[in-house]
Amino acid sequence: MTAETSLDKTIAAILRLGRPIYALAIAGLGIETIVYAHTSVFLYPLAVHPRFPAISVLPFLPPIPSLAYVFGIVMALLGFGLLFWQTLRTSALALGTLLFLATLILDAPRNAAIPGSMGLRTIVFEPLAMACIAWLLPGAGQIPAGLERFARYLLAISFAVFGVDHFLALAPIGTLIPGWIPWHVFWIAFFGAGFIATGISLAFNILVRWSTACLGLMYMIWVLTLHLPSVLGFYVIAGRTNPVSLMSSFLIAVSLWGGSWALARSQTRRLSA
Repeated sequence: MTAETSLDKTIAAILRLGRPIYALAIAGLGIETIVYAHTSVFLYPLAVHPRFPAISVLPFLPPIPSLAYVFGIVMALLGFGLLFWQTLRTSALALGTLLFLATLILDAPRNAAIPGSMGLRTIVFEPLAMACIAWLLPGAGQIPAGLERFARYLLAISFAVFGVDHFLALAPIGTLIPGWIPWHVFWIAFFGAGFIATGISLAFNILVRWSTACLGLMYMIWVLTLHLPSVLGFYVIAGRTNPVSLMSSFLIAVSLWGGSWALARSQTRRLSA
């Protein structure tokens, strides 16, 4: 073992924030589901049938208030359970399974109706990524080896899909970036390459600490420059005015920020063991 430098300690302290950030974002999504249990939107354009009405909060439940209340309460409790070591493993396994099943049952069939839709593809892979992060939170040796490999590979695929989609829609995604930031297309390509690099890193289990730490930093920048100003009304994202959807997007980005740092932190603990 080598002595920890002040930089190592600083990085470790920052990455330690990952799990609480992820946990609170998950709890926030659960609470938002409860608050907006009686609202719904159509996920498809008018020309597409069926349109599948849903609550515009991940994982986009059907507008059945009783279901939303139960799901929201469970999700909020599991999110808070991630904050404590005594309940971390149980909460993480339950949350990962809940999000994974919700994605398979609710979100995947919607995307199958229009497989070429990048928006609907994102609706599928965001909760899948969050489910995988939940499964991986306890760290190596705390979950079955088969589940650890499955979650890592599925997370790698999810990030790779996000990256490819960035390259498929360089200009449209570039319109989401605030005007005061220059070189929109460059940054979208840069972020897309970052997603793909992180996917490769996870798939081959190399440099995972650094790739996930950098990905978390990327999400943090998005939260502070795009999502938070939109939620507060300081910035309008083109075509996105639904406050429920804006808050859900904010919490999703926060969860992937914290979750990425939590994974990097677990790699730090493994390397120092």
